[in-house]
Amino acid sequence: MNLIRHVRRLAGVLAGLGAALLALAGAAPVAMARPLPPAGGSHYPPPLPPAHTVAPVYKIPVQTAAVGGMPGWAIILIALGAALLAAVAAVLADRAWASRRRPITPAA
Repeated sequence: MNLIRHVRRLAGVLAGLGAALLALAGAAPVAMARPLPPAGGSHYPPPLPPAHTVAPVYKIPVQTAAVGGMPGWAIILIALGAALLAAVAAVLADRAWASRRRPITPAA
């Protein structure tokens, strides 16, 4: 093998490790998040007195614009974008692979 192929493979491995490290660094703060302990040092908040009441709750009807989830046109747009991206990647990969193949010589 020539030197360029070794360098290219090494660069690919280093790029993959860098991407994995970046993903781990991005997810670590979220994974390690937890609420702060109370100031008293106990892990549980102090119990409320029996007569403790909170403010009255008023139930007001609210009209929501969307009742749940993502609109259908957005889902279709994401699916079309993903399909187009996959098709472009497949064509580019096939052309790159075809350019590396050696032509078949007919047997004499």
